[in-house]
Amino acid sequence: MAQNDMSIYEHIGELRKRILIVGGFFLAAMIFGLFLSPVLITYLQNIPEAESFPMNVFKLTDSLKLYMNFSFFIGLILIFPLLLYQLWAFVAPGLLEKEKKVTLAYIPIATILFFGGLAFAYFILFPNVIHFLSNLSDRLNLTEQYGVNDYFAFLFQLTIPFGFLFQLPVVVMFLTRLGLVTPAWLRKVRKFAYFALLILAGFITPPEIVSHLMVTVPLFLLYEISITISRFSYKKVLKAEQEKMEQWAKEDKERNIK
Repeated sequence: MAQNDMSIYEHIGELRKRILIVGGFFLAAMIFGLFLSPVLITYLQNIPEAESFPMNVFKLTDSLKLYMNFSFFIGLILIFPLLLYQLWAFVAPGLLEKEKKVTLAYIPIATILFFGGLAFAYFILFPNVIHFLSNLSDRLNLTEQYGVNDYFAFLFQLTIPFGFLFQLPVVVMFLTRLGLVTPAWLRKVRKFAYFALLILAGFITPPEIVSHLMVTVPLFLLYEISITISRFSYKKVLKAEQEKMEQWAKEDKERNIK
């Protein structure tokens, strides 16, 4: 049954089915995360950036909170491709066969970008931010005494958002194929987009210029890449529309002959 032939109750039922599937796999991924968390926590406590940090717990529940937070984020990362697939499966019945294949191809691209964003934040951004903050504490003659939850919350704050921010090219590609945005429009609103990305970078990073630039510049590059991708996608949209018009003209001509 095509999605546009489904009733509102069938739409809700289909959405409920997809949510239950994602929820079930997320629960299983979190349980797996419970076993993986101690290994990751130990590893991240002993990386060069954290070796000099005396991590402490200040509440009885800090250890449990850290354990559960790790399980949650491990589960989120593991099911990300499944989440994309279930989203595709929900909208797929309303798409043409060719559109289904095109949109399905977005899933591996989005997954690669998601893990690429995590890798960029962890291997490049995080060490430099930690190094800057440690040097700042030394210059101010401050003794670093961190809570373990503060350290890992800061790590998650820097890394996880980048996994989603790196989806920008895929989102733009998808919106272009739907006809909701065009390369010309993206160029027109570039200044406003840059300003929005600048503010967004300020929420992610500490209030200092070096870290802010390390986030802002990649976001600007992602936006420019998105414009380029949109240009190629838009050409395909125009080509598809031209082929459709030619097909309609051909069918009208055949009907007139008959």
